[in-house]
Amino acid sequence: MIKFQELKVGDIVIAEYEGKQSEGEVIDIDREDKEVCVETDVQDFWYTPDHLFAIPLDDSQLQKFGFEKKVNEDGSVKYMKDAFRILLSKPEDFSNFEMWYREDRRHIKAPINVHELQNHFSQMTKVGLTR
Repeated sequence: MIKFQELKVGDIVIAEYEGKQSEGEVIDIDREDKEVCVETDVQDFWYTPDHLFAIPLDDSQLQKFGFEKKVNEDGSVKYMKDAFRILLSKPEDFSNFEMWYREDRRHIKAPINVHELQNHFSQMTKVGLTR
């Protein structure tokens, strides 16, 4: 389950309906009824937060967003999208990494999910991170 207050339009999440899970994009939020409209490959549907799940951030998710991957000589891995950067000191270790955009630098010390990366990206660049 995702905390309702974390969600923003454009976030990518997993929505569950009748036991079937589908990846989709948040397209509307009803703060009064605490429901979220998610567009999946099947249809748009309103979900309560207990039917929405986070997608862990990993290499494949960054690739879906169009990040370019570069393995450095010291074994660290840098992901780049325009001027936005993510630096992993160890390959595939998304539990302790840095991200920056111009002078805004952040050190992340725990695994995060795709929607959290999207929110960081949006706060830092003032542009949404979409696929």
